[in-house]
Parts: sequence; structure tokens; C-alpha cells
Amino acid sequence: MTDNPFFETWTTPYGLPPFDRIEPAHFIPAFERAMAENLAEIEAIAGSAEAPGFANTIEALERSGRALNRVSAVFFNLTASATTDDLDAIERDMAPRLAQHHNSIALNQALFARVADVHRRRNGLGLNEEQMRLLERTHLGFVRSGAALSPQSRARMAEISERLASLHTAFSQNVLHDEKEWRLVLGAGDLDGLPAPLRDAAAQAARERGLDGQWVVTLARSSVEPFLTFSARRDLRQKAYEAWTRRGAHAGDHDNRPLIREIVSLRAEQARLLGYSDYAAYRLDDCMAKDVAAAEGLLSQVWEPAKRRATAECARLAELARAEGMNEPIAPWDWRYYAEKVRKAEYDLDEGELKPYFQLDSMVAALFDTAGRLFGLRFRERTDLALYHPDVRAYDVVDGEGAPIGLFLHDNFARPGKQSGAWMSSYRDQETLDGPVLPIVVNNNNFAKGSPTLLSFDDAKTLFHEFGHGLHGLLSQVRYPSQSGTAVRRDFVEFPSQVFENWLSAPDILRRFARHADTGEPMPEALLQRLLSARTFNQGFATVEYAAAALLDLAFHTQAAPDIVDVDAFEDEVRRRIGVPAEIGIRHRPAHFGHLFSGGGYAAGYYAYLWAEVLDADGFAAFEESGDVFQPALAARLKDIYAAGDTRDPMALYQAFRGRPPEVRALLAKRGLAA
Repeated sequence: MTDNPFFETWTTPYGLPPFDRIEPAHFIPAFERAMAENLAEIEAIAGSAEAPGFANTIEALERSGRALNRVSAVFFNLTASATTDDLDAIERDMAPRLAQHHNSIALNQALFARVADVHRRRNGLGLNEEQMRLLERTHLGFVRSGAALSPQSRARMAEISERLASLHTAFSQNVLHDEKEWRLVLGAGDLDGLPAPLRDAAAQAARERGLDGQWVVTLARSSVEPFLTFSARRDLRQKAYEAWTRRGAHAGDHDNRPLIREIVSLRAEQARLLGYSDYAAYRLDDCMAKDVAAAEGLLSQVWEPAKRRATAECARLAELARAEGMNEPIAPWDWRYYAEKVRKAEYDLDEGELKPYFQLDSMVAALFDTAGRLFGLRFRERTDLALYHPDVRAYDVVDGEGAPIGLFLHDNFARPGKQSGAWMSSYRDQETLDGPVLPIVVNNNNFAKGSPTLLSFDDAKTLFHEFGHGLHGLLSQVRYPSQSGTAVRRDFVEFPSQVFENWLSAPDILRRFARHADTGEPMPEALLQRLLSARTFNQGFATVEYAAAALLDLAFHTQAAPDIVDVDAFEDEVRRRIGVPAEIGIRHRPAHFGHLFSGGGYAAGYYAYLWAEVLDADGFAAFEESGDVFQPALAARLKDIYAAGDTRDPMALYQAFRGRPPEVRALLAKRGLAA
């Protein structure tokens, strides 16, 4: 195929993929050529007649695989946010082939021998801190991939990796299948309790599915959660909740439970081959936490206080429900509905009253303003670029001197063919190894499109959270690609995103950007103060829902030889053992827990959000203590963290910013769990 865009040098701004020319048929030839080029690069390094050195081995590895990285970045971003049946088929085909390719590099004995030789002599090579860390992390990566194992064990590691790649892909596609297939179609008599913005979004979702004159609730969180919050129809709430929590758990071709059993078993075998007692011990050994005891210790500090608070919250919900004539116990599909009523009663806050003040475009302006005041960045929209979907907006990012920093893509709306949830990714990462390379960063959200699009306060927090990840990629200032942006320890990567959420609640930001969608008037000061005073409302529920998922994750991955016959029964046993209240569901049930089973990224690492929240609560407290949430010296030190990527130890980075190690008390206060 001679007209394949992947076989050309892209002259587009920032090297943006030419989306208007890329077709599904281009990917397999592009992958195949890129893999062949990558293997030739590896053979040249491994077979070099020169003595191993940092430049000809470690830096040469950093230069290898650029073509493959380019194809992979485009392909996997599209399968996440704009997939098709053709792309899904290609992903099923390529997942094991790519795993096999990466294994052939990670387990290449001649290559590992050169890396190990350089590593043994590292203290006499005159390396700077950044280079020393790159060398140590590169060597560790080979060891953790199995390069130091016996030939038989290496072969088994390769088999496991290839099988896991197929299982992860199938898991993700099964969840997406259920999300695409299910819809709750509402008639005019089914709308009781739904505020006008939610009705408008449901009508828009119906029109997109050819159901004009009706209303549709989908399994996107931005659709189903508001429905559970406002619908006065308990029968429909139950129907929506059960569909939401049963994604991936329907018997048949798209059932993820058999996949989970195999994934967990294969991961445990990987860990045993590498000399670890279980998969969690293997994963946490390369995290800030270092071991399971530290992760469980953090979770235990919040678990019992959260359950106590949730019990009190539930009693208040039940009291209100009885007053309204419901004598049945509070069920998981009731919690959000009655919590909203309690919030209105106790704080005079109504989500329907708040939402008009959180218009998407205004909140995007708040993001950009905050990044400007903290880090000197400016965002200029580009309307001349060919993008992969009409929903996507693109922005030049420049510093205070007008110098370009990178390109930011914002993809905010739920749609068929897009994974649920919210995430940051990139089409190109920053580096300077062979000259400046500017990043192309994308934020994905799944908001329900409206005219205008109105967000809940939690939606707006998600917007800020993902933008924090985006800034981590955009502000990166590193030499080597593998140290760029978010390529940091799993339990540190959430710190830059979570700390950025705090600026949404800064009164100055709310006063300037929380303006009514219809009138343009700022949020009344009394409403603003009620909103801020309610920040710890329902935090027992929120903490239990999250921490239960993190404890379930560790339960799956702390077994030396898992033999999970029934995934649902295993989940139920964990719930009973840790004491999850019956009225609260786990935030992610196993069959749709993509953090764990759509890939290995957060496996045995879902605790990381809470770990990072300790850092974020403690870190933002520094700004509050200064009396200025935009305090320039603190902002400069925070920017250093965003810029550093993986060039320094994360705890050293944090302490350079804060002046001391983090303390958990700020987290407990932030969640309203302090004694």
C-alpha cells in the first residue's frame, strides 16, 4: 500500500496525525512495517561490535521504536474514543502480535546482556541524575519482564504476556458491547423528577439513536448517575442501576467473568516466576507504597471511619425516605436519589439549581485560566485542523513568552463507540533527545451533550482532574522519551491530576466562572458558600464505594495460586469479609472493572487514587496555609513536579515541593473523616 499515511513524514502542525486520510486498512501494514523496523533497530543494538555503553545501548534503545510508537498511539487512541467494528477486529488480531513483539525485545538475551553490563559499571560512567535513573529503570524493566530468568521460564513469561494481551482486549470490547447495546427508553410518563437539563440530554441521546420524540438513558456515567439521582421512579432506578452494575456480567459471548478468572491466574503465575509471593507483591515492589501492607494500611485508615460515617448517612436517608412513604430499606439504587434530597434539605442545595452554573464552556475557560495563573500557559483554539471526530476541539498551548508548548485536544462527549469513563492520553510525548519534540495531549470525558452542556459539580471535578493529567504531559521537560510526562510510578501519577481538582473549589475561580447558562449572572454568594460547606457531604458513601473497590482489587491479586471458580461469589465473600454496607455498591464491579482487567495499568494499584489523595490534600494545604491559592513560589515548585516526569524519585520531588513528607491528616479532614 503506497498511499499509507504511516509511511510518510507528517508535516502537519505538531506532527498531528492526518486523521482525514487514515483508514482502518492502513493499520495492519503500518504495524507490520513498524515492528520489522523496530526489530532491525534492536538487532543492531544487541549485535553491535562496540563495547556496551550508555550512548550505544541505553540511548539507542530510547531512539528505537519511534515508528511503532506513532502507529500505536493513533490506533489505540482511536479504539478508545472512536472505535468501529473494523478497528475492533484489528485490535483483536494485533493485541497478541504486539505482545509477542514486545516480548521478543524484553526477553532478548544479547540485548539484556549489554544493558546489564552498562548497569554493573554505572557508578563509573559519569552519568547525571537523569541518566542514572534512566539506566536503573531500564535495567529494572528488563528484570521485571523476565529477562534474567531461565530459558524455560522466559518462554512461559512470553506465553503469558501474549495471552493476557488478548484477554485484556476481549474484556474491554465486551464492556463496550454492553454499553453500546443497552438503553433505557423513556416515554413522557417516565420523566418524573428529571430536571430540564437532564431531559434535554436524554432527548439528545434519543435523537442520536433515531428515537426522536423519546428520551434515552445510557450506561455512560454522565447519563445513568444523574438519572439515579433525580428519577422519582424507583422501578426505573433499579432497572438502570442493575444494568449499569451488570456490564460485562451477562452469560454468553460477552461474559467477562471467565476472562477474569484466567487473567488473575496468569498474573499470579507471572509473579511466581519472578520470585514474588503473589501479583500484588510484584506490582507494589515498583511503586511508592513498596508492599501490600503499606497500601492496605492506608486503606484501613479510612475504611472504618468511612463506614461509620456512611452508617450515619444511611440513617438520615432512611428517615427522609420513611417520611415520604417508603418503608423498604435503602437499596443501592435509592442512595443517590435520597442523598440529593438530604443535601437539599440540610444545605439548601439542589443539583438542578447548581447545574446551570457549571456550563461546559465556562468550566473549560476556568481550566485554562487556572493553568495560566499557576503556570503561565495560554490556550488558543485551532479550527483549521483535521481531527478524528467533530466533537473534538484543538488548542495551541503557549508559555508566557508565546513559545509553543504543545497541542491540546479536548474530547468531552459520550457517544457510541467511545469507552466510558474519563482519561488522558497522548498522540505524541515531549522529548529533546534528538531535538525538541512537542507533545500532543488529549483529554477524554463522557459528558451528556446538551444545548448548552451543563455539568454537575462532580463532572466539573472530573474535567479538572483529567486536565491535571493533561498538564503533566504538556509541561514535561525531559530529554528521554521513556521519562516523559505521566510515565511515573502508578501511585504518583494521580497526584498532578488530583491536586489540580482543588482549584475548581477556589472561591475566586467559582466567582469568575460559575455563571448561569441563561443569564450569565455569577453564582450568588450565598449559594457558593453553601456549595463549599457541603464538600464533605456524602463522603462516607463516596469513600466506602471507592475503598471497597481498592480492597477488592488487592483481594484478587494477593492470592499465590488463585482458583476463582465463581467471580460473583468471590466478590460477595470479599464484601462480607470487609463489611461493605448492603446499601452501597462497589464503585466498579469486577466484570466491568477496566482499571484492573482491560490492561495491567491499575491491577493491584487501584489504591493509588487514595495514595495520591494524601499527597494532593497535603500539597494543596500548602497553598491554603500561604493565604494565596496561586502563590507564585509554590506554583513554581509544583510546576517542577509536572515538568520532571520520571527523572527523579517521586517522594524526593514531593518533598522538594512541600518541604517535608506528606501527612494523612489533610486527607481525613478533606473527606470529613477526621475524628
